[in-house]
Amino acid sequence: MDISIFQITWFVLWSVLWAVYFMLDGFVLGTGFLSTFIAKNDTEKRVLINAIGPVWDGNEVWLLTAGGATFAAFPTTYALMFSNLYSALILLLFSLIVRGVSFEFRGKLDGATWKGTWDKAILVSSFLPALLLGVAFGNIFSGIPMRNDFTTLQFTYEGSLIGLLNPYGLVTGVLFVLLFAVHGSLYISLKTVGDLKDRATAMANRLWPALLIVAVVFLGYTWPATKLYDNFFKTPALLIVPVIAVVSLLLVKVFAGRNETGKAFIFSCLTILFVVFTGVTGLFPNLLPSNLDAASNLTIFNSSSSLLTLKIMTAVALIMVPIVICYKIWVYRIFRARVTEEDVLGDPGAY
Repeated sequence: MDISIFQITWFVLWSVLWAVYFMLDGFVLGTGFLSTFIAKNDTEKRVLINAIGPVWDGNEVWLLTAGGATFAAFPTTYALMFSNLYSALILLLFSLIVRGVSFEFRGKLDGATWKGTWDKAILVSSFLPALLLGVAFGNIFSGIPMRNDFTTLQFTYEGSLIGLLNPYGLVTGVLFVLLFAVHGSLYISLKTVGDLKDRATAMANRLWPALLIVAVVFLGYTWPATKLYDNFFKTPALLIVPVIAVVSLLLVKVFAGRNETGKAFIFSCLTILFVVFTGVTGLFPNLLPSNLDAASNLTIFNSSSSLLTLKIMTAVALIMVPIVICYKIWVYRIFRARVTEEDVLGDPGAY
């Protein structure tokens, strides 16, 4: 069988893994950095932490799987991505570590200073990954300043951490922050009751116009800053992907405005999924394009593993991915109930 079939298959799977990670961990990150603004007291903060407590670490499995899939299927891309974007990825890693530690340590002591310190850590360690992930993907969409010689295996990166904070990267970062903020607000509304639920719904409605404005700016800025639109011009049928993203975003507001947060959350999930799918559809067949020399682009064809490796990985994925999906469905079904103040006050094992 032609190796290109497996290369395309793994590009699709790679895209799905990233999209699902953003959809799942997006509401956790959003809940984390909004907790300071929505919760009015310690008990309400505990409610929010316990709303994401059973699922946040499981959601990160999708990030590890996306990274692992990159390493196994496209090792050259993995090597250069983690080399060229090392500083940003280290900041992301440390932020995720601090976030997990903050959830666990916040309730170990009752002092206001202790809890306040960890609340600030939750805020920063939830906001920073959302921003960094957006900045990273914005730079991938626009191209990395690198030169690659695949014959002599000479790879040169000409950028810096400050260089990643370019206007387009920052716009994409803000887009991700607002996507996750609205997503997190809707999740809080689904998982809580009373005034906390109402404040979360109101927050989603207040943030949505800002999200729409940034989304329009992002789409407009993408034209001069990237080549993502080329594939859509070549194959107009692909426009269905961004159309679904736009329609889903509009329906988030429609249902959130009606206080139908369950439906709004579903369309928020679809918005995030199809925003990511729009980006990677425009990126294909590139994985890590260069903005200095098109011949230096890392694609699914010049950076993939061998045919045998891709075949073995495909067989493993066909077995394990459905198991992981079934497990995640089971977890969310088990913990589907809303979290109340009585739950956290009456459970000494709660966060």
